Amino acid sequence: MEWIANNVFNEVAILIGLIVVVGLLLQKKRFEEILSGAIRATVGVYAMFIGIGVFVGGLSAFQAITASAFGKEPPTSGVTLDEFMADKGSVIAMVITVAFLMHLLLVRVLKLKFVYLTGHLMFWMSVVVTASLTAGWGSMGKWTMILIGSAIVATYWTIQPIVMQKKMERVIGSQDWGYGHTSASAAYIGAAIGEKIGDPEKQDTEKLKMPRWLSFFKDVNVSTAVVIMAIMLVSMAFADPAVYNAQADTYSATMNPWVWAIVSALRFAAGIAILLFGVRMFLAEIVPAFKGISDKLIPGTRPALDCPTVFPYSPTAVMIGFLSSTAVFLVLMWLFPALGWFGGFVLVPPMIMLFFPGGAAGVFGNKHGGWPGAVAGGAANGLFLGFGQAITWHLLTNTGPQMATLADPDWYIVNWAILFVRHPFGFADGYQGFVTVFGWLLCLAVAYGGYSLYKRFKGQKPVAAAPSEQRELHHV
Repeated sequence: MEWIANNVFNEVAILIGLIVVVGLLLQKKRFEEILSGAIRATVGVYAMFIGIGVFVGGLSAFQAITASAFGKEPPTSGVTLDEFMADKGSVIAMVITVAFLMHLLLVRVLKLKFVYLTGHLMFWMSVVVTASLTAGWGSMGKWTMILIGSAIVATYWTIQPIVMQKKMERVIGSQDWGYGHTSASAAYIGAAIGEKIGDPEKQDTEKLKMPRWLSFFKDVNVSTAVVIMAIMLVSMAFADPAVYNAQADTYSATMNPWVWAIVSALRFAAGIAILLFGVRMFLAEIVPAFKGISDKLIPGTRPALDCPTVFPYSPTAVMIGFLSSTAVFLVLMWLFPALGWFGGFVLVPPMIMLFFPGGAAGVFGNKHGGWPGAVAGGAANGLFLGFGQAITWHLLTNTGPQMATLADPDWYIVNWAILFVRHPFGFADGYQGFVTVFGWLLCLAVAYGGYSLYKRFKGQKPVAAAPSEQRELHHV
């Protein structure tokens, strides 16, 4: 048993590969398909860890230089994300597996008919919940953490598409699939505000014309490199030369620090790209394995899919939401250090999270309130990412706080909700005090939302099966 623990359960890539093997065996796949699927999944996990290592290194340099430019100290980290993933990788792998089975059971018993199939977010939500439980209950046993974490994750996967269902129908005009993405809170707020401030017919974004050069931002690899590079170079102009020289020396003692800044920004973007490539690679194997199981157990269900599935319904709103989200985030990035908020915390622009969740929130806002709603949806996403990053970094200091810079809005909400349970009355306890206030407000919102959902679905007939030709789209 000790050998299995050390060589299987403590090696997350091997564990993921074995999970794929089990899923494909249940579908009676051929030997060569099982072997190739397991190997691709395993290699994908290793690629993800390599990308995380590059990303964490670039993040440390970026924060140190930007903090120096504002005369602040960079945020501290007791444990880096790659260290946390290496330590808790087996727990995370088991959480995603057990949670999926729990999710299928909930869907079947409650007859909700939406199966969450946004694979990369199934993985990352399991990471977020594991990190939050570790931060709140560090001494919790492994299997206790797996069971509790799985229950939390399964509940989220089950409820989130249902909460979004009514507004999703307004966007796509049908119930053919649900919205399965951890930007749901920003999208919901964008839709809700849009209903109050705009007219989806008279102020439709698709009647507006956007300049062609804005298409440059659609490539998140390019936009990440350019934005990080620009902020690095500007920050170096105001930073202590000793700080950026020291950071440059860790990469090359002979390279000019200004050239290093450009290289560092490109490496930062490359780290994110490698991370996402690895995630796509292993999810391309594990999601079909999970989907095959769900099809056998709950035929006729509809998938809850990734946020790009709504992009074709308001393409211009996607760009408006992204630009609005980015503008709000950059204002907060300057404001926090300038005013000393959150200890002068240095925000890191997460271009992927600004584009995809921001764009989706723009679509929901537009379909409910035209371009004012699209702007509001993007702004809501920018506020979530700015305040969420500053607060959550401090809450996860000893469990990989870099995760806060990779987060979608719902990641923060789930993290805060879990830590609220740990300290429900810690009103005066720094960042936990915010979480406590948020937690009680969330309890009121959940109570009201639960009552509203009960009224909506009471006596409602199950919906018919979705057309088989609907395709799943992915972003990471």
